[in-house]
Amino acid sequence: MRIAPSILSADFAALGEAIGRVEAGGADQLHVDVMDGHFVPNLTIGPPVIESIRKRTRLPLDVHLMIEEPERWTDTYVKAGADFVTVHAEACTHLQRALSQIREAGARAGVALNPSTPPEVLQYVLDDLDLVLVMSVNPGFGGQSFIPTAYEKIRRTRALLAGRDVLVSVDGGVKASNAPLLAQAGATVLVAGSSIFGAPDPGAAVATLRSASEVVNRA
Repeated sequence: MRIAPSILSADFAALGEAIGRVEAGGADQLHVDVMDGHFVPNLTIGPPVIESIRKRTRLPLDVHLMIEEPERWTDTYVKAGADFVTVHAEACTHLQRALSQIREAGARAGVALNPSTPPEVLQYVLDDLDLVLVMSVNPGFGGQSFIPTAYEKIRRTRALLAGRDVLVSVDGGVKASNAPLLAQAGATVLVAGSSIFGAPDPGAAVATLRSASEVVNRA
């Protein structure tokens, strides 16, 4: 299991320190939400901030583009330091082309699925994927409650991938209490924001989430 703290819930006035804490705590990668105020009702950060984060950490950066026409910006975010670029299926008219652009730019390609979007939209791009991000909240804001239908959606996604070496990530309302069921369903990356950065010790929260996700394997 990979643990990917979502910096959306971090204190941006002390972002470098927050990243250092979760990196020291054993985080595997960082999840960076980019929102444009159109595809989702919020605005966050752009390439300059990602460039600064890239200088601060050696952790892989999964840049989640919650924006309209993401294919116009994929090269920019890869140049800024993204290791993964994840686009929304709902935002891409030409999804296969967008994924190819990401890989050609030198990053790994991901697709995010909103809660009401079925995994089957990925049927004809399975070999273009490095990551599938199952949204377990409606995107746009941190701190939302987990939508339980995500468990079945993760199972269906894993079955659709048919053994391909593709990460299955889940984002939204992830915490230690639901981590075992997410792992059991087939998730391989847990994205967590408030449950990590809202904890007194974010580094310890990373370890707690990892330990909870491994309960199934120990049972």
